[in-house]
Amino acid sequence: MSPSQSLTSSTTTSRLNQINYHTMGSAGSPTMFTADNVPRAAEDPLFGLMAAYKKDTFDKKVDLGIGAYRDDNAKPWVLPVVKKADDLLRKDPDLNHEYLPIAGLADFTTASQKLVLGADSPAIREKRVVSFQTVSGTGAVHLGGAFLSKFLPQPTPAIYMSSPTWANHNQIFTNVRLPIKSYPYFSSETKMLDFEGMISALSSATKGSIILLHACAHNPTGVDPTQDQWKKIAEVVKAGSHFPFFDCAYQGFASGDLAKDAWAVRYFVEQGFELCVAQSYAKNFGLYGERAGAFHFVTAPGSDAQDTVSRIASQLAILQRSEISNPPAYGARIASMILNDENLFKEWERDLKTMSGRIIEMRKAFRDKLEEFQTPGTWNHITSQIGMFSFTGLNEKQVGILKDKWHIYMTKNGRISMAGLNTHNVTYVAESVSATVKETQ
Repeated sequence: MSPSQSLTSSTTTSRLNQINYHTMGSAGSPTMFTADNVPRAAEDPLFGLMAAYKKDTFDKKVDLGIGAYRDDNAKPWVLPVVKKADDLLRKDPDLNHEYLPIAGLADFTTASQKLVLGADSPAIREKRVVSFQTVSGTGAVHLGGAFLSKFLPQPTPAIYMSSPTWANHNQIFTNVRLPIKSYPYFSSETKMLDFEGMISALSSATKGSIILLHACAHNPTGVDPTQDQWKKIAEVVKAGSHFPFFDCAYQGFASGDLAKDAWAVRYFVEQGFELCVAQSYAKNFGLYGERAGAFHFVTAPGSDAQDTVSRIASQLAILQRSEISNPPAYGARIASMILNDENLFKEWERDLKTMSGRIIEMRKAFRDKLEEFQTPGTWNHITSQIGMFSFTGLNEKQVGILKDKWHIYMTKNGRISMAGLNTHNVTYVAESVSATVKETQ
């Protein structure tokens, strides 16, 4: 090969390498993100369950894993009042898509304070509350966790969560580097609250810990403390100088009564606690995809309370700015319109009673059918529990049989969404559960 041919060949090879590098990457430069330092994460079990359900072609399949309300025909239900507010909003000639402030829509956050704390709350009256609009309840939990992780005295105290709790709690608080501990909550024997175990664990918790509490309709168990039990929990939390963190995802959806479902939060505020609340409008407004939520920080009473609120608000703004900058507007505008209009609010309360009432009816029907089919065991917990979810007491083997043989889908721990039951499938589900329990006795 002549020098000129060699030079031409070299130039061609170099050019091909450049093209390969830009189109396929450099074969000689392995990724820094190897399987050793970025292992494959496990699939989220709930989303995996949903995918399996969608692939199932069986005509009588039932989805009891879904964490969203369904009507009696297993269809998503847009609340009539939300349709009305949506119509009004879209016809507003001044509607635009400008950024909201970092803290969110003021009319929305102010109304949200009143909804969860009560319009006559001493904390609101004394201006001891700071509120931020968030990306639904998940964003509110995360914002609260990030703030506590950054500003609580070091070493960072642990956050105590119920066992079990909403699975995403573990991921959120782990990601913001809060140490995680748990307290007993669900009794596998009674299928109700393990109150003594809970009180014992909270009594022995390290002083100054964070205590995560579900305001109502505990997810995943559907088991709530009574008002007297809440009072005892408050005593123990106060004795340990703990910080209460309420997750309120189901106000009004649990019992149909907004004030009743917020009772625990309001009681703690009345007792002078410094606390925070994560509030979601996914379930009670059916605004799942609009991601409307709020985070509230309530400072303790005192002469410096307003200064404390102001300082906390400034730091929450920095956290919010660094993560989402500005919260989404549309769902908040819908919720705000309803919360701030007397007639729409009353209509919303009627819609809440429709949803919660159907859930209560399905609990009764499911229990009646299980007992009618002489299913081994006791099933009174189905009607004693409250809200969207029920811990049935079914074990992982039984759940597997129900999925593989009967095409009924639920999480491995036996939690079912009562919203997945309706008058068309409740007999089939109860008969299938009864047969499975008898088969595995």
